[in-house]
Amino acid sequence: MNAIILAGSTGEEKLPDKALIKIKGKYMITYVIDALRQSGKIDKIAVVGDRNKLNHLDDIDLIIDQGSSIVENVIKGIEPFKNDKRVLILTCDIPMLTKDAVIDFIEQSESKDADLCYPIVKREDNERKFPGAKRTYARIREGTFTGGNIFYINPAIIDSCINAANQFISYRKKPWKLGRLLGLKILILFAFGRVTIDQLEGKVSELFNIKAKAIISRYPEIGNDIDKDEDVEMANKFIA
Repeated sequence: MNAIILAGSTGEEKLPDKALIKIKGKYMITYVIDALRQSGKIDKIAVVGDRNKLNHLDDIDLIIDQGSSIVENVIKGIEPFKNDKRVLILTCDIPMLTKDAVIDFIEQSESKDADLCYPIVKREDNERKFPGAKRTYARIREGTFTGGNIFYINPAIIDSCINAANQFISYRKKPWKLGRLLGLKILILFAFGRVTIDQLEGKVSELFNIKAKAIISRYPEIGNDIDKDEDVEMANKFIA
């Protein structure tokens, strides 16, 4: 399958030009590219970002000029692969990503026959592998999880999901508005840690009119992204 790496900048990041931050003498995005290539699961790799800053990168097939938002970058990235059955979309800031994490996520996703698959990682798995790493967690009935930075997606659903995706992103810092989208029942269950994965999958599927599935990944490196200086220090510590 083909992969799209989001390496654009919206101007809101604490770390500008994250893709080109050097970790152990190597560009951060290069670790992501290497994991994709080594997995043996990826054909073409496209990168969405600033062409002038990224055109010297090796082992990518296509550079796509960035837009002004995350959603626009996803739309631009998918455009060359509109006729694909599925594509992989991931961010450039997960340098600890490994080929095994990529293989596991793709193979689990392929077995679900879903339009959208998203990885979640148990807190204990993340803390075992990356002690001291700071992540945002959510408690649900099946355990306490954090999210990943990679998506397995059916390009055919993108056009119909744009409005809902823009709403989700614009509401991400406005819990009361996000709550109205999710509904009172889900909010109450979530507040008490009683909501289930099936219920969350069902709500997302309903809102976007797609089939969405969560993938429990045993590989926490799929979600440890680099957002601030201390994250860079963590990556320098854990990358062999």
